[in-house]
Amino acid sequence: MRYRRLADRPVEAMQAHFERHVYHRHTHETYSFGLTEFGAQSFDCRGESRTSAAGMVMAFNPDEPHDGRSAAEQGFTYRIVHLGPELIADLLSDKTARPTGLPLFAEPVLYDAELARALGLLHTRICTDAGTLARDEALAGTVAALVRRGARGAPLESSAAQLTHRAEATAARRARALLDELYLDDLTAQDLAAAAGCSRFALFRAFKAAYGLAPSDYQRQLRLRAARRLIAAGHSLADAAARSGFTDQAHLTRWFRRCYGITPGTYRGVAGRAI
Repeated sequence: MRYRRLADRPVEAMQAHFERHVYHRHTHETYSFGLTEFGAQSFDCRGESRTSAAGMVMAFNPDEPHDGRSAAEQGFTYRIVHLGPELIADLLSDKTARPTGLPLFAEPVLYDAELARALGLLHTRICTDAGTLARDEALAGTVAALVRRGARGAPLESSAAQLTHRAEATAARRARALLDELYLDDLTAQDLAAAAGCSRFALFRAFKAAYGLAPSDYQRQLRLRAARRLIAAGHSLADAAARSGFTDQAHLTRWFRRCYGITPGTYRGVAGRAI
């Protein structure tokens, strides 16, 4: 496994081979684009089981829940690039920008040789000393290719907006707001239900329908993101674990690897020498 992070851009890249590792259901704050190079990987996304074989591109929107596992006995090798939404917005600020907002990808698995080549070039330039201009050119070219070939004309309607019962959508938003504000607290199901104004059963059902994660999984994602920020800022792993709501460093390490495929120690090493 190799991981790289740019110091001056919201860009991270990883290349890895996994055989037995299973990603827990998780999300990213970023647009995430993966290129399967060998074998095949399966994942659940948007209510369906998907498979990405060699040569295929995976496209995940920010905050889109998914998991991952090998679909072949020999495992799979893939490269993935994470791009901050603000970077996508900046790259699309010219005449190619869509008036409806940022592109959201209608399908999480795409088969397109040109797109795969563009993504492979971008990953290579991020992970080598290609120079800032060369990286920026590859970024612009890859984003243009992704938008042209992978995105629909208008943003996807959010899951919350598709709920048939407006009261359930409101309940989910209220519970999420409480989690966003107090994700470090030891919240209970009753706390969320009280904030949402409904029963615990109705809250769990509405939250999962709206955001694709159970409230506890969503809370853990917030804590993991907080830990990543602390580690990147130079805090020790033990301190980052304590400050982000994990029981101890081992607890953080276990979930960090299950969701991101790397350990906090590896991420710290990368964050400390970002290019």
